[in-house]
Amino acid sequence: MTAGLCVLLLLLAACVPPPEHRLEGRTMGTTWHVTVVGRAAVAGLQERIERRLEEINQSLSTYREDSEINRFSRFRGVGEEFPVSRDFLRVMTTAARVFALSGGAWDGTVRPLVDLWGFGPEPPVREPPAPERIEALLGDVGFDKIEIRAGGSLVKRQASVRLDLSSIAKGYGVDAVAEVIRGSGFRDFLVEIGGEVYGAGSRPDGRPWRVGINRPQPDAAPDEIYRVAPLRDAAFATSGDYRSFFVLDGVRYSHVLDPRTGRPVANGVVSVSVLAPDCTLADSLATAVMVMGVEEGLALLERLPGVEGLVVVETENGRLQDHATSGFRSEPPS
Repeated sequence: MTAGLCVLLLLLAACVPPPEHRLEGRTMGTTWHVTVVGRAAVAGLQERIERRLEEINQSLSTYREDSEINRFSRFRGVGEEFPVSRDFLRVMTTAARVFALSGGAWDGTVRPLVDLWGFGPEPPVREPPAPERIEALLGDVGFDKIEIRAGGSLVKRQASVRLDLSSIAKGYGVDAVAEVIRGSGFRDFLVEIGGEVYGAGSRPDGRPWRVGINRPQPDAAPDEIYRVAPLRDAAFATSGDYRSFFVLDGVRYSHVLDPRTGRPVANGVVSVSVLAPDCTLADSLATAVMVMGVEEGLALLERLPGVEGLVVVETENGRLQDHATSGFRSEPPS
């Protein structure tokens, strides 16, 4: 082969886009999807991802009786150390940060209230609980009732404290899967678990990944897109009140609860999308801003480095209004 022909073949090979591989499965009561771009070997990647997700489920699932989070919730030893896994410790560390940043609008100890309103593992309740029952449980809520020790343990300051980390667990799962994919030699990939996303690098054409935001209305089709945002080396998470709720006497009760009042939020916010450096943070912030509302929530996002967001409000006449941070970029679906 002549040198000229060799150079030509190399140039042609460089012009061929790298292959794209898609993997998928189920976890955390929902689905996961991964797209990887590149010529690294994909053999065994599905198994590594599923094994990693199983570890996280065993740690954080409130639907598994023997999970780490349920064992901690049942633990009654006040002042005693409860050793936890690295996964649990990492999630709790971010949880404590978001609890402080949001002034308690996001609180991982909201489990008693979630169960009371029928949004937990037990059969759903379809009527608001009595005010006195809500008030009685507010004393069991408060992330500051848990001490996180750097050595890898948690300490309860109140025996009745129970955890529900469902509004941060999928985001952490996304980050964990991203670590697995990077460790397998890929630089360009997209990870999605139940709508929470991390996009690394770019698509095969070199452009940023594109993430769709669902139309935040109960009568919208599950795949109806409201806005589309570009994503490169960042995470994206959306929280909304339009999928899990019940209606009684014309009033809609959302699964998004304000831990400070014990009641569903009713501030007009129907969807919050957050872009952040990692999905654990993005996931929990999206829920926090749902509770905080437009002004307070956007102010929080604006002061966090590398964080942007979109807050969608439904007006009294049913129209949707967008409120975004200064650096948030999106466009209507094409």
